[in-house]
Amino acid sequence: MDGAEELDFLDRLKKFEGQPAATAGVGKDLVNEPMIRHWCEAMGDTHPAYTGPDAIAPPTMLQAWTMGGLSGHGDGTGRTSGYDELFELLDGAGFTSVVATDCEQEYVLDLRPGDRVTYDAVIETVSGRKTTKLGTGHFVTTRMDVRANGEPAGTHRFRILKYAPAAGRSRGPAPDPAGEGAAAGPDRAPARALRPRPVVNRDNAGFWAGVAEHRLLVQRCTDCAELRFPWLPGCHACGSARWDTVEASGRGTIYSYVVMHHPPFPAFDPPYAVGLIELAEGVRIVSNVVGVAPDEVRIGMAVRLEFLRADDELELPVFRAEAS
Repeated sequence: MDGAEELDFLDRLKKFEGQPAATAGVGKDLVNEPMIRHWCEAMGDTHPAYTGPDAIAPPTMLQAWTMGGLSGHGDGTGRTSGYDELFELLDGAGFTSVVATDCEQEYVLDLRPGDRVTYDAVIETVSGRKTTKLGTGHFVTTRMDVRANGEPAGTHRFRILKYAPAAGRSRGPAPDPAGEGAAAGPDRAPARALRPRPVVNRDNAGFWAGVAEHRLLVQRCTDCAELRFPWLPGCHACGSARWDTVEASGRGTIYSYVVMHHPPFPAFDPPYAVGLIELAEGVRIVSNVVGVAPDEVRIGMAVRLEFLRADDELELPVFRAEAS
């Protein structure tokens, strides 16, 4: 697009701001104890507030009560045509890929078993054209206002990037690293797609600083000494905002795992194993399992931390299977 075309396209995008993304949505299920239990088991969250006759739902489940699942809502409520029209406009301009970038939640009311959740959502903002390492596109932010039995319960903001993949990130042949379309010669290897970049924010910057020093840091509440991972701004056991860190020993076992075959994704070579690693300190982390064929990974397998240099800018903690 030239300058005038880009301004016209942005004006068309901006007209979607303020339009509803979902109206009169109704949660498929009442807030209920089984879903709370499954969530807490998956997160390893044993806070007593989430069990017993006076149980509340974990606040971070806010969006879970609005989801329609694989079958959708099927009752005429929920997503509007305006949201689909925005995506069609972006797709038509070549911004066909999508990635979730971040979400923000605000909680104003505890949700309890038996509560009926309803919601409305609005397309809050559509950004101007942005260039990222993934590619060039537009950020779309949606705000969902959630209610419980008609009373405001919280707000969920969800941001995605609709983008055209940068050169070297498509699933086709890798481009010439010189960027001029010349065929790769014997001394010129095709550029390899880069792994997605982690989102580093004020809540997890200390973790990534530790990785840069080849240290796996776990948060520790300085009030109740509870360890927590992933990094969070407050303690899930006592609610304290005060914390320090301890360095993990790097020893662990595979608590659960999946072997990824599909879909293919640039920078990854399937099949590969992704494990939920239980560290010796008692917290769990999701990472790649290396040093063993994917079909040989087993629950209970001992692993040890090492650091993988993925590219010139990115280093990641992974876990190598130890010889039995």
